[in-house]
Amino acid sequence: MTQSSSNPAESTYQNPLIERYSSREMATLWGPNRRFQTWRRLWIALAESEKELGIDISDTQLDQLRAFESNLNLDVAREYERIRRHDVMAHVEAYGDQCPDAKKIIHLGATSCFITDNADVILIRDALRLVARRLAATIDTMATFAAQHRALPCLGFTHLQPAQPTTIGKRCCLWTYDLVLDLLEIEHRLDTLCARSAKGTTGTQASFLQLFGGDHEKVRQLERRIAEKIGFDKTYAVTGQTYPRKVDAQLLDALSGIAQSLHKTATDIRLLANRKEIEEPIEKQQIGSSAMPYKRNPMRSERICALTRFVMSLQSSPAMTAATQWMERTLDDSANRRLVIPQAFLAIDASLVLMQNIASGFVVYPKTIEHNLAKELPYMETENIMMRAVEAGGDRQDLHERIRIHSREVAQRVNAEGKPNDMIERLKNDDAFSAVSFDTEINPLDFVGRAPEQVDEFIEQEIKPIRSRYADQESLSVEVTV
Repeated sequence: MTQSSSNPAESTYQNPLIERYSSREMATLWGPNRRFQTWRRLWIALAESEKELGIDISDTQLDQLRAFESNLNLDVAREYERIRRHDVMAHVEAYGDQCPDAKKIIHLGATSCFITDNADVILIRDALRLVARRLAATIDTMATFAAQHRALPCLGFTHLQPAQPTTIGKRCCLWTYDLVLDLLEIEHRLDTLCARSAKGTTGTQASFLQLFGGDHEKVRQLERRIAEKIGFDKTYAVTGQTYPRKVDAQLLDALSGIAQSLHKTATDIRLLANRKEIEEPIEKQQIGSSAMPYKRNPMRSERICALTRFVMSLQSSPAMTAATQWMERTLDDSANRRLVIPQAFLAIDASLVLMQNIASGFVVYPKTIEHNLAKELPYMETENIMMRAVEAGGDRQDLHERIRIHSREVAQRVNAEGKPNDMIERLKNDDAFSAVSFDTEINPLDFVGRAPEQVDEFIEQEIKPIRSRYADQESLSVEVTV
């Protein structure tokens, strides 16, 4: 007989995004305490604003609401929800039990989406700020690594085939620039995020217009005051019952963009680990395989790929939700949004923690990088040799054909027979290249173009402003939990 655990947390499914991957900061942000305290903050902002505009609400009532803003009775709310089957009204009644004098003015004139949607944009705003800070920190760490290896030549690849050399630092700038573009998009989403504020049941503000006796200006003031109290300087111009669900689709587009960038970078790291050129950090007691003790698996990079693939898969849900909001809204958005939005943020947060951790501890193997490049460098030198032979009077087309034939023979020698690349030696012994001096040793830096200078310019033009913008931000935890 199977023994069941007496601990409920061990006998029911736990979300691994919370249990294993995301930071405490992001997990707490989306937790029930934060959400329901935000609901109460909104009820207080509503009551304060209504009182300021002439509604009969006493200081005693407001004081009672404020006294229990953070003192939640979630067990009472859960029991009310079991009976009422309505989460907002359950919390209205639970709050009212604690604030009997204020009970009759809680939620006055409002609809459920006044609470849920305004709370969501507050949480989204705070989560975006956290993501922006993590992005900036990751960008800073990666740029530091790029600067350190700005002039370390390595083999470049196109089509995953050997191509013109680049440098380790320049390649890291490719990874980093994707994240820079993502940060700009996150900042744009923050700049354009608005409060829903007091829009009413179908967005017409009819209940508030009635509350203020037909005074349109007071309704406009109510909307502005509530938005300001919850930290927004603007509201959505028009809404149905909810803020435009298009906003959620744009939000997931931005988070998916980060996921795409991190997945690409983590995949490159995994490929480079296979070539023994660069590895992610590995802890002293870390185990790579239960069967193969020698394994050094790129666990962090693999986890990034797993988590970011999940975020990319979530991108379609808000798009479909936005496309199927009939008339002023339908409730088929609710359950989907409760899953998608928090989990996308949690997975992106976890992925950025991992990437910053990797970038801060990259292990580079210059000798292996040099060895891998040296095997291919003779091919790349042939273009320079051909041009020198042409300058000495050779026929360019004939020289090109001779190099092609030699390179095919060398490829057979290297790939099929495992012998060294003797391309330069072959050309030395070919009469068509007799006028060319082969005395100069091949220098890999001669083939990397402006890569080191591009690293310098990238850091000066793109990274320095980001470092300046986020210089006063407090540090975030970067612990890799599992």
